[in-house]
Amino acid sequence: MNQKKLSRRSFFGATAVATAVAALPQGRVLAQGNSARRVKLGISSYSYWHFRPPRMPIETVIERASQLGAEGVDVLHRQMESEERPYLQKLKRTAFLNGVDLICLSIHQDFVDPDPAVRQKQIDHTLRCIELAHEMGIPSIRLNSGRWNTIESFDTLMEHRGEEPVLPGHTETEGFQWCIDCIEKCLPRAEELGVLLALENHWGLTRSPEGLLRIVNAVKSPWLGVLMDTGNFLEDPYPKLEKIASQAVFVQAKTYYGGGEWYTLDLDYRRVAKILADVNYRGYVSLEFEGKEAAETGVAKSIEMLRKAFNGGGPA
Repeated sequence: MNQKKLSRRSFFGATAVATAVAALPQGRVLAQGNSARRVKLGISSYSYWHFRPPRMPIETVIERASQLGAEGVDVLHRQMESEERPYLQKLKRTAFLNGVDLICLSIHQDFVDPDPAVRQKQIDHTLRCIELAHEMGIPSIRLNSGRWNTIESFDTLMEHRGEEPVLPGHTETEGFQWCIDCIEKCLPRAEELGVLLALENHWGLTRSPEGLLRIVNAVKSPWLGVLMDTGNFLEDPYPKLEKIASQAVFVQAKTYYGGGEWYTLDLDYRRVAKILADVNYRGYVSLEFEGKEAAETGVAKSIEMLRKAFNGGGPA
């Protein structure tokens, strides 16, 4: 089969069959779906560290995920203590001994810049992160498109609901092309090392479903998919989530116990589970707890809620 003609959904559906069969005896049922295959839950290390001290070690996050029965940990790159090989192997060993998979490396990069030299630095950073993921046995990394940075402060950007003006003298079309070109330069290494690139509906060019899909559909590679973040469509989220669900290869599920750090959404996870079931999503759902409640209780509540939502049983 010609790989270029292989759809993302077919690509990941075909490779998931063996895993699905093995998982069934102890599996959970995807809410309102027709498949008996369960959705595995993960926890983002970001759930325990919102960029303010103290920074919780990734090893501790792995141990807590295991205690809560979560099956994966999404590692926030900026939360890592080192990029040296002994540290990477330590994380891999800790995960194995705790029966937890390392499922994603969430990185920060920004491809929206008129300076080719700046964009190249971001490409180099992304390539380095692909190699780190491979070293840790992580099969995917989270990508951002980047943004114009005409609003410097992230807090102010959130006050503007994630919207900012285009950099003077440039156009949105330029921004999209920069992003597409940069991702295409990262794909050969991603494919070589078996690390899937997952582009998130984040701030900047991917704030809307149309912007996100404009990039993904232009690249047309089975090694680039969508990372669906349930909390990054601030208005009328469900129709927007439906638009990107069929190309989702990873899901981050935000919760806000204690009120959100920047905003609070009242998300219906039964409805989100049905959206994913309708497109036969078979990947991970990884918690991103972004509430002000202590992580020790907020994460536990969140995991229990997500279990109920994706099981189809009990209030969620």
